[in-house]
Amino acid sequence: MESFTAGLISLEEAQSKMLAQLEPITDKISVSLQDAPGRITAEAILSPAAVPSFDNSAMDGYAVRLADLQSAQPLPVAGKAFAGVPFAGDWPPGSVIRIMTGAPVPAGCEAVVMQEETERHGEAIRVMAPVKAGQNIRRVGEDIQAGAQILDAGVRLGAAELPLLASLGIARVMVLRKLRVAIFTTGDELQPVGQSLAAGQIYDTNRFTVSLMLNKLGCEVIDLGIIRDDPAVLRSAFAEADRQADVVISTGGVSVGEADYTRAMLEELGAITFWKLAIKPGKPFAFGRLANSWFCGLPGNPVSAAVTFYQLVQPLLARLTGQRGPALPPRQRVRAAERLKKSPGRLDFQRGIFRQAADGTLEVYSAGHQGSHVFSSFARANCFIVLERERGTVEAGEWVEIEPFNALLEG
Repeated sequence: MESFTAGLISLEEAQSKMLAQLEPITDKISVSLQDAPGRITAEAILSPAAVPSFDNSAMDGYAVRLADLQSAQPLPVAGKAFAGVPFAGDWPPGSVIRIMTGAPVPAGCEAVVMQEETERHGEAIRVMAPVKAGQNIRRVGEDIQAGAQILDAGVRLGAAELPLLASLGIARVMVLRKLRVAIFTTGDELQPVGQSLAAGQIYDTNRFTVSLMLNKLGCEVIDLGIIRDDPAVLRSAFAEADRQADVVISTGGVSVGEADYTRAMLEELGAITFWKLAIKPGKPFAFGRLANSWFCGLPGNPVSAAVTFYQLVQPLLARLTGQRGPALPPRQRVRAAERLKKSPGRLDFQRGIFRQAADGTLEVYSAGHQGSHVFSSFARANCFIVLERERGTVEAGEWVEIEPFNALLEG
């Protein structure tokens, strides 16, 4: 046990070492709202106008003056106000204006009475409930004051933020340029998806998976393909990737096999911060610095590559783009619905399925086989079951922590 885990650093220490070295990119560009989904705001955004920009009705009903309500007689309807078509005539004393939701309130209006609180008498109405000054009127700037900050820098723009900008007439927004990420895989055994396999060959799923996740995170992907196990070819790939990218990501070649050249190449061309983690799956993960870029070396096993990307590369990319808030969702304590096998020594990220039990509490099941080469359990899972480094096998009914998948791993 001790020799197997010697020299391994914890996930928390690895994350801390990585993030402490990083500074966000500062290059910014102006893009249209149509091109802004997924982009990161480069600066705070201020509202160019008040919202609402005029006093308007919050209800379908009748605009009234409080003094006119002293009469016990029904009040005639003197006109109508619609959204986009305000009442523009003279408003005679002792009358009301029919008004629809969103319509500007006429000058002199002190309240809007909802139609359900009125009684119709031909072309007049009687108010059947007490009326307070200002009721059912949305005032200028009630939602947003002109000049108020509506978004901070470092916000990822999505379906909640972009309609807000559109509602204010903001057609363009300053965002950070996309992070440039070069990716390649190493290994003579790899073949591109779609080609036939010879004996001993496997499909290059890691590069496909990493590319999908990078695109989902809004990065500009520079795909350098499959690099064979040849030091000269690998050195050339590193140089090309470092020349083009902010971050270089490789998969494979960071273990201890005779053909695993990536670690040696990183030591030659840059500096390694760490390369062995006390997590499962994902022990052989390398992080370091090249001349112009940061480097992340993912393990070759598909699940290990996905887990380390999610737990380490995702926060790295968020920091480099200046995003606010945690990159990973908070963990929750739930009951294990079944026995979960584990050996002490490494923090274990098992793929799980959490759901509501019959008593209303949350419980979690294993999503299936937990081998680092088995991706089918990922497709079934909706969370990681996070089992502590020194914890052993978990019995049904024990408390465990789960980390629900965020948007990166959701469908």
